[in-house]
Amino acid sequence: MLDSRTIAIIKSTVPVLEIHGETITRTFYQTMFRNHPELLNIFNHANQRQGKQPTALANAVYAAAAHIDNLGQILPVVRGIAHKHRALGILPEHYPIVGENLLGAIKTVLGEAATDDILEAWSRAYGVIADAFISVEADMYEQSAQQPGGWRGFRRFVVERKVQETDEAASFYLVPEDGEAFASFEPGQYITVRVKPEGQEFTHLRHYSLSAAPGTAYYRITVKREDDGLNKPAGIVSTYLHNNVKQGDVLEISAPAGDFTLNQNRQTTVTLISGGVGLTPMISMLETLLAHSDREVVYIHAARSEDRHIMKEHTAALAAKHSQLKCYTVYEKAEANGSCDKIGYIDAAWLLSVAPPQSDFYFCGPVPFMQAVYQALHEMNVPEDSIHYEFFGPAGSLSSAGSAPVSN
Repeated sequence: MLDSRTIAIIKSTVPVLEIHGETITRTFYQTMFRNHPELLNIFNHANQRQGKQPTALANAVYAAAAHIDNLGQILPVVRGIAHKHRALGILPEHYPIVGENLLGAIKTVLGEAATDDILEAWSRAYGVIADAFISVEADMYEQSAQQPGGWRGFRRFVVERKVQETDEAASFYLVPEDGEAFASFEPGQYITVRVKPEGQEFTHLRHYSLSAAPGTAYYRITVKREDDGLNKPAGIVSTYLHNNVKQGDVLEISAPAGDFTLNQNRQTTVTLISGGVGLTPMISMLETLLAHSDREVVYIHAARSEDRHIMKEHTAALAAKHSQLKCYTVYEKAEANGSCDKIGYIDAAWLLSVAPPQSDFYFCGPVPFMQAVYQALHEMNVPEDSIHYEFFGPAGSLSSAGSAPVSN
């Protein structure tokens, strides 16, 4: 437990973190990777280049400082990050390294303003926060290993099938190389793929949402090839999977993780909304609902155009088979031979015409898309506890669309 003086000092630094947080975390990562380059085997290099990881860490540090007197308030954030840490293989011995370099970055950026009292307070606070993560993650490692078909670390899976969904998206069907049982999962969760492409100095790990319902004889992930130009660094893992991995090859993956999951205990209508490859957790939820529930389901998918509509035939076949499902498609631009329910973007008026505001809403996609959906839901007066979403990559914020939490 922290004493009142330490808590007061930490809270006094909150305004400073609002101003200098991202500079501190950028400095932290640069210093840590320079001192411990082996950690580049764990962290996402593209997120570092794009600034996503420093921003996410700055948000987490800010939240921890603001709630240092009641860390229970940020437990959902802690658990979301802990899921990713478990999936990546973050261990207790990594935390002292992070703490040392984080304190060093605070001192470097703040200079003389980082007094001995402030650094000592942050050292104590970091110890408490690190212990909270280590404890939560220890439970997750244990649960992952002890569940039926579970395992710890990474396990070898064979690509049973590779299906090209569109020119830029492919599905990979994975089965254990050893032929033994493998862990089930909650619809919405992800697995983590670890690869070391030829010519790369470090291993690369990426989280990919499972795009099939639990209970199948395989894990399925649907991966978009990320190579959209100079302003968006090529996705090393996604391009490797598309260009190099074929049927019969082996991939190393960690057991399913993630806290963005379908609540199967409610009876309300479920509205699933996806943009682009954000459909992957939605498809898992959709297949689960149709297989195990009679709840009404509305599924809305947005794509740039018909030729980029992933799994279009699959969702159409589900809608034809299940009367409880209504599917709608939104394309950003019209095509002469294409058909959709709306051209342009999702807005509150259109969403209200196809989805009951009393629904449980789940959505995933690019951040601008999610901001638009989040704003539309607020305009529809949807209660916050009926709104559920996930960011691909580091947790972000939908704050430009309203007073959104860090994650939900």
